[in-house]
Amino acid sequence: MRIMVSACLLGLTCRYSGDGKAFPPLVELLNRADLSFVPVCPEQLGGLATPRPPSERVGERVLTKDGADVTEQYTRGAAQAEELAHLMGCRCALLKARSPSCGSGVIYDGTFTGRKIPGDGVTAARLKNAGIPVFDEEHWAEFLDFIKEEG
Repeated sequence: MRIMVSACLLGLTCRYSGDGKAFPPLVELLNRADLSFVPVCPEQLGGLATPRPPSERVGERVLTKDGADVTEQYTRGAAQAEELAHLMGCRCALLKARSPSCGSGVIYDGTFTGRKIPGDGVTAARLKNAGIPVFDEEHWAEFLDFIKEEG
């Protein structure tokens, strides 16, 4: 089974801060012969540099902490991630929780205060709309159930 995964969860240094956020339980799955992972960083696909200013969704827009509108880059990256998921035959996606691109179900509220609200990141929403199940590392058990049932 092919699975799209946020590259930062594999430890790749693509987060806004310039570091990775390796998720050890995911890294342990890399040796499974029945699974293959397609790493993606939608922000980089959309043309943003690493490191980059932190960003949050504000309604339908994505703004940096400095107030710059980066919606176009996030939208472009989401479209490219969706295209890649289809080209690679990804059956689901495991994305970074709360990210303005990858957050699934919960994102930051746009005030840069750490407050969370219900919602999806730009890429997570696009993948869901395309019928691709999306999970985050905070819902690891549900992800494992899915790959067990679908595998």
